[in-house]
Amino acid sequence: MSTLPLVLASTSPYRKQILEKLCLPFSTAAPNIDESALEGEQPKDMVERVTKAKALAIRHKYPNHLIISSDQIATLDDGTVLTKPNGHENAVKQLNACSGKHVTFLTGLALLNSKTNNHQFVLEPFRVHFRTLTTREIENYLNIEKPYDCAGSFKVEGMGICLFDKLSGDDFNALIGLPLIRLLTLLRNESVNPLS
Repeated sequence: MSTLPLVLASTSPYRKQILEKLCLPFSTAAPNIDESALEGEQPKDMVERVTKAKALAIRHKYPNHLIISSDQIATLDDGTVLTKPNGHENAVKQLNACSGKHVTFLTGLALLNSKTNNHQFVLEPFRVHFRTLTTREIENYLNIEKPYDCAGSFKVEGMGICLFDKLSGDDFNALIGLPLIRLLTLLRNESVNPLS
């Protein structure tokens, strides 16, 4: 088992809660990077760039660590990018746009060994199939959960599950922001296994 300590390059309470499932000790650090898209940048490229940049941003503070970073973007089938709504009005617009449609979440995951400079990256897709939603359902959902800090304006781990017909993907945790199945593979590549 690797003796390098784990650091999660994120201040997201959702990612922290997911990582705690592995019962491995870790600390967290804010990467403080600009997560804006570059002009003409495709969603997949943006997710990879930002995910890797988060790990690299804290590398100097954690020179002998395994640094975990993740980023996520959600898109409608027409290519529209769904961001964090940061308020009720934008959340209503997003959920209306998603109603009866498919949304693809692309979650980037990186593991940087800051001692050896080994940098692993995977892109984990997850597809959400929205029911056709009524105005009342959208308003009631937003008033109950207030998911204004979540891409796509919902929390699948809560009442957001009421919005969907179907979920499609390899790892439910990817939808919340940290694909644990893929992370475990990356960690095993660095001789970290919570079961050994």
